[in-house]
Amino acid sequence: MPLGAHKAAIMGVAGVSTGDVVLLHDTDYSNASTASITSGITSTYGEYIFRFYNINPATDNVDFTFQANVVGESGYNETITSTSFRAYHTEADATLLGYRAGSDQAEGTGYQVIQYGQGNGGDESSAGELHLFNPASTTYVKHFYARSSGYYYGDQINDMYTAGYINVTGAIDDIQFAMSSGNFDGTIKMWGVK
Repeated sequence: MPLGAHKAAIMGVAGVSTGDVVLLHDTDYSNASTASITSGITSTYGEYIFRFYNINPATDNVDFTFQANVVGESGYNETITSTSFRAYHTEADATLLGYRAGSDQAEGTGYQVIQYGQGNGGDESSAGELHLFNPASTTYVKHFYARSSGYYYGDQINDMYTAGYINVTGAIDDIQFAMSSGNFDGTIKMWGVK
């Protein structure tokens, strides 16, 4: 279903026509080990926006992550190069802005961290978005960036910034979200942007 122009502007893609931003996936997950999006990622759209809401893990001090599959592949283990930094503010009024070495990859095949160290309390959740560019390209790597806000298990707010590329020239058609350990609740939506 296409978004209207006003909703498209709210999505951060102002100036597009009504049919240029289309909601393709909208699922509420409950006690899920993974959230796999295995349809809808095609050459129809040049950008895909994934938004996640109220991600609450069952396990304390875990990371919210993603990985991808090339068409015809399985295992969610594509090669990623990425960087990550965060700003945080604790309830005790300490602050920091800095590089987060434990959340990046240098030609790694693990799941990419979007939000790290998340708490599992009823008031500890995360929200944010992931942008993936030209996943259907069979010529270029697949660039992405993510921004998320989450409640760290040690009583602070983390504002995470992550960017990088999936270092494959094959088309990507599957994305999977997961916690680094245990299950989670939350909502994940995906839009295609022309």
